[in-house]
Amino acid sequence: MSAPRDQHFLVDKRAVEKIAGFVDVSGRRVLEIGPGEGILTRALLDRGATVIAVEIDPALVEELEITFAGEIEEGRLEIILGDAKKVDIPPFDIVVANLPYSVSSKITFRLLEIGFEVAVLMYQKEFAQRMVAPPGTPNVGRLSVMVQTYASVKPLLDLGPGSFRPRPAVRSWVVRITPHEPPHPIADRQVYADIVRVLFSHRRKTVRKGLRSGKDAFSPEAIGRTIASLPDDLLQRRPEDLTLEEFALIANKMSGG
Repeated sequence: MSAPRDQHFLVDKRAVEKIAGFVDVSGRRVLEIGPGEGILTRALLDRGATVIAVEIDPALVEELEITFAGEIEEGRLEIILGDAKKVDIPPFDIVVANLPYSVSSKITFRLLEIGFEVAVLMYQKEFAQRMVAPPGTPNVGRLSVMVQTYASVKPLLDLGPGSFRPRPAVRSWVVRITPHEPPHPIADRQVYADIVRVLFSHRRKTVRKGLRSGKDAFSPEAIGRTIASLPDDLLQRRPEDLTLEEFALIANKMSGG
């Protein structure tokens, strides 16, 4: 079977056992996004998890319903046909998933918004490296700032193309994501998200020029007030050099603080 919708099936059984064992799932409600042919689903069920599997491909859902008919009847597995970026998802505790590369960012942001105890997620290696990139480094960007604001990220496993069918052209990383409260007070989380988006949309510009380019998100009056309230040395820097505290400062000023 070919990989639908940018999905590469994990076939490395040793890797599957490691991924399923990185967190204790026994007796927990585990969300799996993109179960594919169910190899990770099986490992999670074998460890005593109750699994909620969200799959966008109807043909795969049909196969999963046949393969796991007993577990579905027992109430240990619920399969949801739909797009994980927007489908209604029942309550869950933990996330364990091999995410399709093309929607990694949107699904990660949605999961952080919904909330969870811990997640073990697989990403394209380059994407995961951006998640953990510190300020002042080439890989830092909107993803780095937003994820690190609301969670800690720890790399767990590096997998090559041979662990998948069909083989992707890139390596993959499995990471543990543990949510936490923002390290610095944020008055309005939507304003914070808009500030990060606006500044990294103009990442080669200084903060001053980037803010002035944000009229799609903020009024000219709010932009002017914010620029006037910020230190000149901060306004002269680029977004990739800002700390999480400085992003919070800018956003709080934009919020009227």
